[in-house]
Amino acid sequence: MEFGEKVEDNLRKEIKEEYATDVLEFEFLGYRDVHRTHDGKKTHWIALDFKVLVDALKVSNGEPHKFSEVEWFTLQSLPEKMHSEMPRFFEIYESRIG
Repeated sequence: MEFGEKVEDNLRKEIKEEYATDVLEFEFLGYRDVHRTHDGKKTHWIALDFKVLVDALKVSNGEPHKFSEVEWFTLQSLPEKMHSEMPRFFEIYESRIG
């Protein structure tokens, strides 16, 4: 986030940059204190968690230098390889994102 930027505006900007589409609706789910070790260094960051609605037909990879493709999954068919914080995210919000 940039100094002075509203969280909701940053959400819209990041979705536009990363997925090349607009946010149609969003719901703030909550936040998580994330403590982990990355490259041997302890880190602490705050995750602001949102449920976001986009038009799936308009989504594309807006940052191919960061990730190779965008794919869709159901909650029952999630890939094995995910960000290390995704299991915790699903544990907390499962009842609100299904």
